[in-house]
Amino acid sequence: MLRRTAHPSRSLSNVYLKTLRGYRVAIIGWGYGMSLLVLELVASTSAITQTAAGRASLTQIASQFAWNAAPVAVDTPGGYATFKLGVGILVMAIWPLLAATRTLRGEEESGTLDVLLATPHSRTRIAIQKLAAIGTALLGMALVIGVVTWAGGAFFKGGYGFTDALLFGLNLALICAVFGAVALFVSQFVIERRRAAGWTAGVLLVAIVVDMVHRIWPGTDWISAFSPVYYYNLSKPLVPSYGSSWWAMLVMLAVTLALSGAALALFTRRDIDGMVPLPRRLQPPKLGRAPVALPARDWSLWSVYTRGLRASAWSAFWWTVAIAGFAGWMVFAVKQLGSALSGIDSQSAVSSILNKLGGGDVKLTTTLLSAIFVILPVLLMAFAVTQVNRWSSDEEEGRFELLLATPQPRTRVLLARFAALASASIAIGLATLGVTALAEALTGLPLDGADLVAATLGMIPLGLLIAALGYLGAGWLKTSADTGLLSLLLAAWFLLSFVGPELNWPDAILRLSPFYYYGSPLLHGLQLSVILGLLATAAVALSGSAVRFALKDIGR
Repeated sequence: MLRRTAHPSRSLSNVYLKTLRGYRVAIIGWGYGMSLLVLELVASTSAITQTAAGRASLTQIASQFAWNAAPVAVDTPGGYATFKLGVGILVMAIWPLLAATRTLRGEEESGTLDVLLATPHSRTRIAIQKLAAIGTALLGMALVIGVVTWAGGAFFKGGYGFTDALLFGLNLALICAVFGAVALFVSQFVIERRRAAGWTAGVLLVAIVVDMVHRIWPGTDWISAFSPVYYYNLSKPLVPSYGSSWWAMLVMLAVTLALSGAALALFTRRDIDGMVPLPRRLQPPKLGRAPVALPARDWSLWSVYTRGLRASAWSAFWWTVAIAGFAGWMVFAVKQLGSALSGIDSQSAVSSILNKLGGGDVKLTTTLLSAIFVILPVLLMAFAVTQVNRWSSDEEEGRFELLLATPQPRTRVLLARFAALASASIAIGLATLGVTALAEALTGLPLDGADLVAATLGMIPLGLLIAALGYLGAGWLKTSADTGLLSLLLAAWFLLSFVGPELNWPDAILRLSPFYYYGSPLLHGLQLSVILGLLATAAVALSGSAVRFALKDIGR
């Protein structure tokens, strides 16, 4: 008797539903993650704003941190959460950035798009359905964020309604859609999805900095208006007295549709596995899948280490520009705030709070800069995550077969690639130190030289730690799972250090984050025992990854 063939699931017979099905975990994970972050801050506000003095202190201190976000109604739960999060919540833009580069360019690299195009589906129809799935996923995240934020706000008496919470989620989804569209557009001009993601991450960082300009130098709103983040910040739905700007939301929607439409038009007209040609001066170096033939004696062919250096050089250069540039720019920004800080009475509540952050009798400008510098190790660790992604994808896509066919021990290959990553991290740290020292000299901002060295070079062990953990995870996980888990771990560590002290969590929990050990080196320096401890932990993880790589089947 013949068995009846089972009909395929509807979600697997439609490009849109098939793609959306793959995003179901991201919808729940990012939706709940972002909403819980907001609720943690809303919950902590009740303790901070119990007294009139506490509300006044928050208002005063917030005015000195206006470079991060406009201090609007910070004495209310919604206003405090909006201000405290600032641009930090834009970490959610990482998902559409990666999804947009993976959905077309990534599938071209892996060859799966060729198979899909062999079916009776037009290229335009496939692309539209994939983009629609990303848009639907963002709306799903917005809905989850809105509902959970509303439910939690009702429990903690947040002071905002259901519509306000939904608009908060929608506003966040729109700014994320903008950068997803940027990534999709950029991916038409490069041959690798990783490069498209890197360029878009750079655009995101520049957009954040450009948005800050008008809050540091009043009267420069016309400059900040070139940043999509500026339009995101025009709406503050969790502050009912401020409300949402519908025209700003429409601007973000229009930018998203324009860039997506342009990317779609370019995609349908270019060759699959090709790219849209740029003017010669704007063309990026031809690395990756279409490498330029190198001379036999080229320095990058001397060893696996030098080859790793060359492969990561372009990425490391732009990350250096971003990290060192951000550090130098913030020195100038803090100097600009110096006049306002110098007028604070030493007995005022603001001075007391800042001195508490500094741990004693320190310059308020140095305290403020120290609070900002905690972002530097996060950026360096994000660079390390991208390099782990490169290592894992090289194995998954079969780039190790020819290399391991030569008399190269597997352990040596892994350690050489990790050494290249470590060298790039050290170079970024040294460049950041140089740029920060130059900015300090130009502005005359009084910083201790030894503490400045500790703050800029002390982030290197953190970068090596997360890289070693990523290499260890690559021994068991696929590229997407390894990178996703590593990104989630980085976000959890940062949020633990960012939110934990506000909620008075036990010291034992705060110690789970490596940022706890980084501390405030610009104020207190960095202990040698802390550096050695982080490096020892990284060495243990790297040793485990070397053993696993030596014993496993490549590609599994």
